[in-house]
Amino acid sequence: MELKRLAVFVSGGGSNMQAIQDAILAGDIPARIVLMISGSSKAFALERAAKYAIPSIVINKTTHPDPHDRENAILQELRKAKVDFCVLAGYLSIIGKGIIEAYPDKIVNVHPALIPSFCGDGYYGLKVHEAVLSRGVKVTGATVHFVNEVTDGGPIILQKAVEVRDNDTPEVLQRRVMEEAEWVLLPKAIRLLCEDRLETDGRIVRIKDHGNH
Repeated sequence: MELKRLAVFVSGGGSNMQAIQDAILAGDIPARIVLMISGSSKAFALERAAKYAIPSIVINKTTHPDPHDRENAILQELRKAKVDFCVLAGYLSIIGKGIIEAYPDKIVNVHPALIPSFCGDGYYGLKVHEAVLSRGVKVTGATVHFVNEVTDGGPIILQKAVEVRDNDTPEVLQRRVMEEAEWVLLPKAIRLLCEDRLETDGRIVRIKDHGNH
């Protein structure tokens, strides 16, 4: 099988990107990361990319103040790298309409909650876990979904639940959700994507087994 070409979008530490790269190196994902786009010049993810010789570029409001220019710059980089799929792995910026239209059902995002709970505009990073704790829910988790023009509104691919404990802080809960759900789900979803095993029917995603090829 020919390796698929992935672009990974990050804004911070890049731990989800690391989980993807680890799965690739272990032979679990038939792909390679050919481009990393960072929304921050200070993201530790840039150091991770350099370690694996993954080409990376910073594109944000500082490099491209105009949203239209920013979107075009990203599209240009994706096309140049001949990207098959885009993965939002802790990316805190909104993906433009032009990018979504250029890669329909080819952009996935990981969200640190069980959609449709604690998602949408304003729910990102630690804010999600703060909201979970202040609401007193007993179970949270993570969701991998396709990206559309609605924030966290695309069809759901995979979900995994994570227990909320009485003495959790937002930081402790964030770490547990990453370790128990995000780092597990994201490589799994990318593998399904690369193996062409995801079928979208409206808002429903069906997973085809290997026998259905």
